[in-house]
Amino acid sequence: MTYKILSTSIIYINEDMINQRIDNFLKKKFKNIPKSMIYRIIRTGKIRINKKRIKPNYKLKIGDQIKVPPIKIFAEKKKYCHINYDQINLSNNILYEDNYLLIINKPSGIAVHGGSGINFGVIEYFRKVRPLEKFLELVHRIDRDTSGILILAKKRTSLISMHQQIREKKIQKEYVALVHGLWPCNLKKISKPLLKIYFKNKQKKMFINNNGKVSETYFKIKKQYSSTTFMSIFPRTGRTHQIRAHTSYVGHPILFDKNYGNLDLDRLIKNKINCNRLLLHAISIHFIHPNDGKILHIEAPLDMNIRNFLQNLV
Repeated sequence: MTYKILSTSIIYINEDMINQRIDNFLKKKFKNIPKSMIYRIIRTGKIRINKKRIKPNYKLKIGDQIKVPPIKIFAEKKKYCHINYDQINLSNNILYEDNYLLIINKPSGIAVHGGSGINFGVIEYFRKVRPLEKFLELVHRIDRDTSGILILAKKRTSLISMHQQIREKKIQKEYVALVHGLWPCNLKKISKPLLKIYFKNKQKKMFINNNGKVSETYFKIKKQYSSTTFMSIFPRTGRTHQIRAHTSYVGHPILFDKNYGNLDLDRLIKNKINCNRLLLHAISIHFIHPNDGKILHIEAPLDMNIRNFLQNLV
């Protein structure tokens, strides 16, 4: 095993960091450190704020000084990939921006953050090309293979406000997807609990299981083709892979879904443009602006791959 030592560090708390619990702050700051270790070094007094011992529920205040001791952690080898920032210009995908939020139309195939063997994602991209931004965090996540609306917060107050709206189900999202088969007209809602299972290769998959978390998705038919259906989909909860797992469960998986799809059905589809991306797209979002309280409705146009594929369907 390969280990590395994180040296002693002093963190000064500014206005974008306040009101967080110290345990949550450290978990975000040091993602490679196990949660159990974080709680242990807090409990044993090795983490000091203003030279004093604190408890895990201590909330950070402006001007606080956090002293973090040397920590020995396992250094996992990552499969680093070289990113050409001239070829991937996500700045062209910005749908909306002000002093509080940055909303983009994320392309399929790009992760929202690094991890699981890759060192690049949307959040790393914008932190790299905007070094003067003091604060940039993901408000939510969408799958790597899913395209569409992704929101970043440019202030901690914006992040807190948006997360509160998510918890209170005030944010309305619409996805569109092309699924196999003719979707039944009377199937307008799937409410099945989803349980996350991790495999040895660190991949995860969601399964319908009574021990899982409550998951609810609404469906509306947009257009039916000879052997596929174009759907509007409205998730009421935000579980991992929720739409993909629910559509697969009822026998209408999304086209070209490598984890929840049907490879035999995918092969039967006439693919004139050789499209093999997941045909799932976050097309619109409706929420309250975290600063002025106004209602915002943002739409993300379909990319050329999906539009060309739909035009060739019969």
